[in-house]
Amino acid sequence: MPTREEKEDWVTRSKQENTILFSELDILLRGLDRYFNLENLTFSESVAIKNFYEELVTVRDSILRVLGILEVVIPESKKNAYWFQKYTETKYLPASKIDAFRKDLYRQDTPEKGLYLLYDSFINIKGLITDLLRTGNISYTGFTNIGHLINKEIRENIFFNPFKKNLNPEFDTISNAAISGIVRSLTGNEEKKQISLIYIYLFRLARTLSFVEITTQRSVSLHSSLMVLILLRSEISVFRSYIEKATRKIKNPELQGLLHAISYQFTMETKRVYLQELKDISRVKKSVNFRGKIENSHGILKNLTEHSIVQITQFYNPEIKGEEIFPSFITKVEQSLRLREDIFALHKFISLLEKKAAVPQDRLKVFESLKNYMLYFESFTFRLLRYDDYEEFVLFFNELNSITTEMMRDSGFYKIMEKVMHFKIFLETTLRHIGNRAELDATDVDSERIKNLINQYW
Repeated sequence: MPTREEKEDWVTRSKQENTILFSELDILLRGLDRYFNLENLTFSESVAIKNFYEELVTVRDSILRVLGILEVVIPESKKNAYWFQKYTETKYLPASKIDAFRKDLYRQDTPEKGLYLLYDSFINIKGLITDLLRTGNISYTGFTNIGHLINKEIRENIFFNPFKKNLNPEFDTISNAAISGIVRSLTGNEEKKQISLIYIYLFRLARTLSFVEITTQRSVSLHSSLMVLILLRSEISVFRSYIEKATRKIKNPELQGLLHAISYQFTMETKRVYLQELKDISRVKKSVNFRGKIENSHGILKNLTEHSIVQITQFYNPEIKGEEIFPSFITKVEQSLRLREDIFALHKFISLLEKKAAVPQDRLKVFESLKNYMLYFESFTFRLLRYDDYEEFVLFFNELNSITTEMMRDSGFYKIMEKVMHFKIFLETTLRHIGNRAELDATDVDSERIKNLINQYW
């Protein structure tokens, strides 16, 4: 009979060969637990009358992703042996043998049994959820009861409970040599401890974000990505609480100011994501906007996390560039320049619509070009907008997208133009505010880029 050490060997090898999958498993298990905390969800309906069908679909698809990971990390021969054991248990074994098998599994004295138990439990829960979804209506009680079952299975797993430790050294590390060097070089013990932990929390946010798929159209992947984004709401809340504690222990006033600024940025940007982009996200799951909202939310939080890491790093070593830490890093200057130029292009389209308003065919042509440009703006520029500006853009875009060709041709067009001109004034105010940003001081508008941008759609 194999020893415990021999049994553990394949799990150890699998962890070495599938590091990223085990990291994703850790994130998804955390996400499944946090998803049933209603404070993390983004719906606006009353709990008493809400149908939690779409939320449970997200849970089911996230479980499918968990099972997909387990199918890969558990060797085929081990899965076959396990399922043969399960088959004989139900068909041939006496009750005493069944009891012994279950007792041995539930003992969880090896990581192997922990994986099997997770696999077995989630297959059963997936079947239960699938049957519940056939009813088409999921009450608050039904939804939370499923949550209790999932939470219990996750937290009672000895080897794969992601909440066993507040920070897991297997996954929660500072994954950059230059930053590790900065932390090691700090001389004050308290500052070294606090900054080290802040970095670890930030890199955990970055690791979590890496499992949001933004290039897929598959519903299972999009739903598990939504699960990860909901988890991030909880993780960011924990991070902000820790920053508040850390700043009270750090004596350097400049560093305190930086950490307060980072905490404030997280406050504002999480409002952008969870009170705007992802608000009532379950209602738009079947629309073309669903993937775009996932992508925008990911972009906002990724930029925020990366900029926070870079800001702290440059506090200690201004020579380190953001792209040395993150290959796709975009500086605040680049973001503000792009936002300003994209809004300038939008303003020019509106001015062109105003200019061509007198001739129905001409204004219709401009209107179609404007709508095409708006698709670009929604996909790539919305994530750069600040919280206070977002609603005005969304309201205008929604209103313009509801306008038909017939409405553009008849006399009602002039009422539409009143709203367009009101938005034009708002754009001019927004451009002035952007121009006043410190990072854009003494920078010129790139007229050539704006011209090329307009030519792509006109």
